[in-house]
Amino acid sequence: MSGAVLWVVSPKENITSVVRFFGRNGGGRRNMFGSCLNFSSGLSVSSSAVANPARSSEEMVYEVVLKQASLVREQTMRRKALDLRSPKDDILMDGNLLNEAYERCGEVCAEYAKTFYLGTLLMTPERQKAIWAIYVWCRRTDELVDGPNASHITPKALDRWEQRLIDLFDDRPYDMYDAALSDTVSKYPVDIQPFKDMIEGMRMDLKKSRYKNFDELYLYCYYVAGTVGLMSVPVMGIAPESKVSTESVYNSALALGIANQLTNILRDVGEDARRGRIYLPQDELARAGLSEDDIFRGQVTDKWRNFMKSQIKRARMFFDEAEKGVAELSSASRWPVWASLLIYRQILDSIEANDYNNFTKRAYVGKAKKLVSLPVAYGRALLGPSSKSARLVRR
Repeated sequence: MSGAVLWVVSPKENITSVVRFFGRNGGGRRNMFGSCLNFSSGLSVSSSAVANPARSSEEMVYEVVLKQASLVREQTMRRKALDLRSPKDDILMDGNLLNEAYERCGEVCAEYAKTFYLGTLLMTPERQKAIWAIYVWCRRTDELVDGPNASHITPKALDRWEQRLIDLFDDRPYDMYDAALSDTVSKYPVDIQPFKDMIEGMRMDLKKSRYKNFDELYLYCYYVAGTVGLMSVPVMGIAPESKVSTESVYNSALALGIANQLTNILRDVGEDARRGRIYLPQDELARAGLSEDDIFRGQVTDKWRNFMKSQIKRARMFFDEAEKGVAELSSASRWPVWASLLIYRQILDSIEANDYNNFTKRAYVGKAKKLVSLPVAYGRALLGPSSKSARLVRR
């Protein structure tokens, strides 16, 4: 199950204590939109965990946040110069082919994420094309383990997908969709690590269907959803008048991804259980007096209601953290992100309205409520960066 989004605050502020631009609207495990071939060189979050198992997931993820923020501050481009590209990279140098590649990405986005696509139309043409390219890569990655051929996907297939990602970042795209993303990452300070980490989330789903505690679940949520926020912030852009630190904006993007993914998990409990999966902290279930059998039986009891109330409260805390960063985005990006956040968090309200029956009833936000949310989101987008955040001075 997946979600995606944009934004957080330093781990010593709210992220640790609570222990964020796109989100999945569809059913199943994931949707936002597949071990590394050279794992040591990538130094992903999971490899750090092996090196220092005492560190929390938040601490490990925050290292990635710092790296992304540094790229934005320094406007570091890791792409090779155009004149160093090999002849087979000519697809990126042909303007007509590249424009067609972006158009196709937009068509995929419009078909599979209609509300999200409409939101991207509010952005500048360059930004909307870049977001489409990122969306398509995330969706293709998700389809590896959630699509029609998911039963045939092996760890080696994910290894090949990761090598393809590396080639893409080295200006060696395999097809037109790859070419669009390769062009995007050459224009914006986007690092490869969040992309690798999303693939790691696909690997996790091939071998893991239970989570001992929230620390484990947090890492999974980062892999499959928080990563999208880190990919997207460089494209969304930060408002020039913003006074907060770059890290805080990235932290909020991460928080929105975590919030959306937790919302997906709570919405899809019954659907996941029918697939033999439980994306809930096992220790918290036990403390609530619940077992796996209770979930598989799918009975709404007082114990279940109380457990769900605590899980919804946590998800809302992450949404609250996400809100702190949306206002710091560039003016052209704030409205669609606010709309995404306000609409998605209403799924939690719907779960409550269903009397916490997420076994047989699917929580959703109706079209009328979505339409009502748009002017509210627009109003918030007009406010811009908050003076209350001045304490987080931009470096």
